[in-house]
Amino acid sequence: MCGIWALFGSDECLSVQCLSAMKIAHRGPDAFRFENVNGFTNCCFGFHRLAVVDQLYGMQPIRVKKFPYLWLCYNGEIYNFKQLQKQFGFEYQTLVDGEVILHLYNRGGIEQTASMLDGVFAFILLDTANRKVFLARDTYGVRPLFKVLTDDGFLGVCSEAKGLINLKHSTSLCSKVEPFLPGHYEVLDLKPSGKVASVELVKFHSCKDEPLHVACDTVEALPSAGFDLETVKSNIRILFENAVRKRLMAHRRIGCLLSGGLDSSLVAAVLLKLMKEININYPLQTFAIGMENSPDLLAARKVAAHIGSEHHEVILNTEEGIQAIEEVIFSLETYDITTIRASIGMYLVSKYIRKKTDSVVIFSGEGSDELTQGYIYFHKAPSPEEAAEESERLLKELYLFDVLRADRTTAAHGLELRVPFLDHRFTSYYLSLPAELRIPKNGIEKYLLRLSFEDSNLLPKEILWRPKEAFSDGIASVKKSWFSILQDYIDQQVDDLLLEKAAEKYPFNPPKTKESYYYRQIFEKHYPGRSSWLPHYWMPRWVKATDPSARTLKHYKSATQE
Repeated sequence: MCGIWALFGSDECLSVQCLSAMKIAHRGPDAFRFENVNGFTNCCFGFHRLAVVDQLYGMQPIRVKKFPYLWLCYNGEIYNFKQLQKQFGFEYQTLVDGEVILHLYNRGGIEQTASMLDGVFAFILLDTANRKVFLARDTYGVRPLFKVLTDDGFLGVCSEAKGLINLKHSTSLCSKVEPFLPGHYEVLDLKPSGKVASVELVKFHSCKDEPLHVACDTVEALPSAGFDLETVKSNIRILFENAVRKRLMAHRRIGCLLSGGLDSSLVAAVLLKLMKEININYPLQTFAIGMENSPDLLAARKVAAHIGSEHHEVILNTEEGIQAIEEVIFSLETYDITTIRASIGMYLVSKYIRKKTDSVVIFSGEGSDELTQGYIYFHKAPSPEEAAEESERLLKELYLFDVLRADRTTAAHGLELRVPFLDHRFTSYYLSLPAELRIPKNGIEKYLLRLSFEDSNLLPKEILWRPKEAFSDGIASVKKSWFSILQDYIDQQVDDLLLEKAAEKYPFNPPKTKESYYYRQIFEKHYPGRSSWLPHYWMPRWVKATDPSARTLKHYKSATQE
């Protein structure tokens, strides 16, 4: 996890513009560098480094003797860089996994490069010999990327939007800052003036398609094909374990978020098993956050005892959570209700990890709910086919919601997130399964995933079959949800009259509740006029929901009701 920033064709003094790059310094607390591009005095790269691999030669932009005309600034991890080296005979000059991008590009161009990378990435690649700039982002947008491109060809690129919104250009502020689409690459011509012109934006991978890099995977072919249940369960276990294994690549200590729900528990259990297998000589630290005796804390405690991790609990008090709202919204760059609710706990547990431990590479369970139909409202899907379509829609929008939350809350504290459920190979296989296999069964969501690990003894049965609990709800007590606590506080902060006139003040995505009005006010304070970053609020489908919390849905039963 790092922070990348680049400008092409700046009219303003670069030393002034570079102040904007400091807005993402949290993403790389270990080192930073600004570098001008030879021959283009109005172009430069900025890089904030979190040193996870190759402590000596890991600074960026990456340049190697073999390709002196290539400049690379990237944020991410490429898990198959050694396999690609073996297959194509690449000669690396560093231990940095991202160096493979230069070699792939030199061998086969940008399309092959983006398609053959197994990992998470956002990158800016400059080819001064051919006067081209390339931007690319991984399939699910696990690593963030924003850009601004003016009509006269000034380009700004950054890991977070906050590094672009105050750029100066000519006599005006740059306005159209927007997220770069996941699963795409863009080709731009670099003019002698340093300005650019967009040539094409290409989608190189869809979540349903088996990725091209399967040929370079550690599990090249699944032992058996077909959709009989035992085969499917075995393949799910093989591919998920492979997804965790390849993400063990790190020179810094590995930890794991553990809410006690199915997803983070599975990740933690498989992670610890594999760490033992490869003789990592320190205990796995797991981290849970919640109020005293909250469902998440109790469940996480059980999992930690079962798998034998070094477990840390962070007790959340109401006042601390409420005080964090503004800095959380600033970090997130969104005003989505459920994203903010869920981010508060994750932001505070990340803060604890940074201050109190030496774990830096943090595993988490994001992506499972979208992939395996884990949200409560999937019980109401009209048909398996519609449930499958909804699952794909959620995966495509992850970069606006859960993946955004997971990246910003951890990156705010200089941590690097790893999300095995969003492994390209694992997700494409799961989405290839018949729709009727993937739906909730017997009143239980994620039924197939649970069933696949039932005989593994990785988790206690009560955890493996624990019903869905939204992270923002699980950290509170069963008597009162976190969202109810937030709403009680916010009711005192927002006047009824303000809410009545909300649609006039905020015509795009107008707030419908005091809570959403309160979040929107804070967002507009830091990012005025940028409401289009969120195309719509996250809400459940097929139910008449007025609130995104799972606890407001009829299917939900708290422990006190069972």
